[in-house]
Amino acid sequence: MFFKKKREIKTYDRENRRPVIKASICNGEQVAGFRDIHTGAFEEVMLIRGDDDLAEFMRMYGIEGKIEKIY
Repeated sequence: MFFKKKREIKTYDRENRRPVIKASICNGEQVAGFRDIHTGAFEEVMLIRGDDDLAEFMRMYGIEGKIEKIY
């Protein structure tokens, strides 16, 4: 009843993908996801509406440091 759900850390292919924030120039919408190093393909994971969402994305995947922003 009053127990919190255990949060799990998800994984991603660190050798072939890197975490990025894709931002729209027009409306400022930001989406967190992973970009393939070889092809440049972007895989969306979640919409970023503020600092809390970004922190949640980083916690979910165990990401530390700064995330590159692409347009």
